[in-house]
Amino acid sequence: MSELNNIALKILEKGKGILAADESTATMTKRLEGVNVTSTPENRLLFRETLFSSSSMTECIGGVILYDETIKQKSSKKNMIPELISKMGSYPGIKVDTGAKVLSGSPYEKITEGLDGLRERLKEYNHLGAKFTKWRGVFSISKNFPSKLSIHANAHALARYSALVQECNMVPIVEPEVLMDGEHSAKECYQKTSEVIKKCFEELILHKVDLKGIILKPNMILAGNKSKDKISNEEVAKLTLECLENSVPSEVPGIAFLSGGQSEIEATENLNLINKYNKTNFILSYSYGRALQQSALKFWSKNIQNVKGTQEIFNHREKMNTLADQGKWSNNLEI
Repeated sequence: MSELNNIALKILEKGKGILAADESTATMTKRLEGVNVTSTPENRLLFRETLFSSSSMTECIGGVILYDETIKQKSSKKNMIPELISKMGSYPGIKVDTGAKVLSGSPYEKITEGLDGLRERLKEYNHLGAKFTKWRGVFSISKNFPSKLSIHANAHALARYSALVQECNMVPIVEPEVLMDGEHSAKECYQKTSEVIKKCFEELILHKVDLKGIILKPNMILAGNKSKDKISNEEVAKLTLECLENSVPSEVPGIAFLSGGQSEIEATENLNLINKYNKTNFILSYSYGRALQQSALKFWSKNIQNVKGTQEIFNHREKMNTLADQGKWSNNLEI
C-alpha cells in the first residue's frame, strides 16, 4: 500500500468524512453577514476553531479542508491550526485553486485557475502540515453546456493539479462539480456528470496520476433546482451509484460527495440511501461545507462566545452523517 493510498483510506475510514471549511474570505464574509456577525479574521477563526475543537472531530472527521488564511493562523491556545486538527485525530488539507474565472472561447462557462506557481505553494502548504489538497472545477447544465471545451479544459487542469500534488507527497481531492442550478432533469445530470467524470479520469491517467492516491469529490445525481421533474431520494441514490460505477475506475479508494446546495437533512438522507444500496467496492463518504456548518453557524451567531452550545449542534450533524456513511441513519434520530 502506498503512502498516499494509506492517507486517502484513513481520511475516509470507519464512517469518517471530510469537513469542507475552505470558504474564501469573500464567501465566509457573506455567510457571517447573513447571520449578522462582522467578518473579521478573528471572528472567522473563532467560528472555525469552535468546530475544529469539537469532540466529533475525533469520532467523525477524517480530514478538514482549509483556506489559505486559516492554515496560517494560530488557535486561541497558540497552536497552528493544522496542529490543532492533527491533535484531534484528523488530517489537515488545503484548497489550492484560486477560483473559477470566465473561460476564453466560451464566456458563459468557467475555468478554474491556480496552476501558475502551484508547485511552490504546495511545498509551503506541505511544510505547514497539509496532507491533502482540493481543486474544484465547475460545470453548468443547459441546452448547450457544458461544452466540450469546458469539459476538456477543466479536466486537464484537474489532472495537472493532481500530478503536482502527488509529486509533493499529498493526496489530491479531485472535485468536478456539475452544478444543480437550472431546469435540467436528473437524466441530463446523469449524462453530463458521467461525461465529465470520464474525461477527468482520461486526463488523470494521461498525466500519470496514481488513482489509488486520490479522492474523488463529485456531485450526486439530482434534478436542477428549478426543474419541474424532481426525483425521489431513492432514485437519487440509485442513479448516483449507477453513474459512478460506470464512470470511476475501480482503483480509486474513496468517493466523498459534495452537498452542492442540498439542505442538511437532504444531504444526510441521500448519503444514507447511497450507502444502503451500495454494492461497489468504493468507500462512499461526504465532504460537506454548509450541510455540516449551517445550523451551527446560526446558533453561534446568537452568542459567539457560546462554544459548548455551538459544538453540540455541530457534533449532532457530524454524527448523523457518520451514521449515513454506514447506511444507519434514520429521520427519527434528528433533533
